[in-house]
Amino acid sequence: MDSTTESVPTRCGYVAIIGRPNVGKSTLLNHLVGQKLSITSRKPQTTRHNLLGVLTEGNSQMLLVDTPGIHQPRDRAINRMMVRNAVSVLKDVDLVLLVIEARGLTADDELVIAQLERTQARTYCLINKIDQLADKSRLLPLIEQLAGLNCFSEIIPVCALRGEGLDQLKTLMAEAVPEGPHLFPPDQLTDRSERFVVSEIVREKLMRRLGDELPHRITVVVDSFQQRDALADIRATIYVERDSQKAIIIGRGGERLKSIGRDARLDIEKFLDCKVMLRLWVKVKEGWTNSDSTLQHLGYD
Repeated sequence: MDSTTESVPTRCGYVAIIGRPNVGKSTLLNHLVGQKLSITSRKPQTTRHNLLGVLTEGNSQMLLVDTPGIHQPRDRAINRMMVRNAVSVLKDVDLVLLVIEARGLTADDELVIAQLERTQARTYCLINKIDQLADKSRLLPLIEQLAGLNCFSEIIPVCALRGEGLDQLKTLMAEAVPEGPHLFPPDQLTDRSERFVVSEIVREKLMRRLGDELPHRITVVVDSFQQRDALADIRATIYVERDSQKAIIIGRGGERLKSIGRDARLDIEKFLDCKVMLRLWVKVKEGWTNSDSTLQHLGYD
């Protein structure tokens, strides 16, 4: 008896994660792929680059693009660059995940929603941080308000930090992305280099250790990355804009810089799965956040 087996087609598509600063976009990406790829902190505008995370579920591969928070850009080149990068992905993706907080829509959320006219892709709204609501019935008016906007195919309450609602989200995304071949091996999690991830880990430790303003005047460049056997030898430079900022990072007797390096080294060892020797320097590059040419030189798109 002659019989044929019909194979299930593979699916693959780009999924943009957008929202105002500090709504949990990077935390969402990390928990979806099961690996810390995008750095997080309580400070807004932690994410500066579009970061691709690869999620392969069965026959579907979702290419998740974590974006900087969309905000009203201030008069600095780096802010304009971040917003431009975030908005630019809307033209080229197959699905958009708009992330908001469970406490309700803000004027900044409405600024992001206005950008949805740039995309023809299906859009889901994720109501994040539902764990912060003691009374979950408070979600109902928000869901009704969002449904009234008539721009969301799905409205999904989630808690990205605890993984709540993410199984449902994965199922919906796997069905929504178009048919096509997978672009990455199933065990690959990002298209970014190890050098990029290392620089971001160092910047995360700086973001978490310093005050509100200084982290936005800091960037990190990996100068050398040599890995032999079970040891990675990494040298990186932390760039600031003024000598006073350099002194703050170094700290008395160099103690703050040593502490930041120690915290970063532990996370880098987990990421690379090997021992790490990390050397950090701090240098002044005046006005780098407000110079398009310097931003490009430092690796910003």
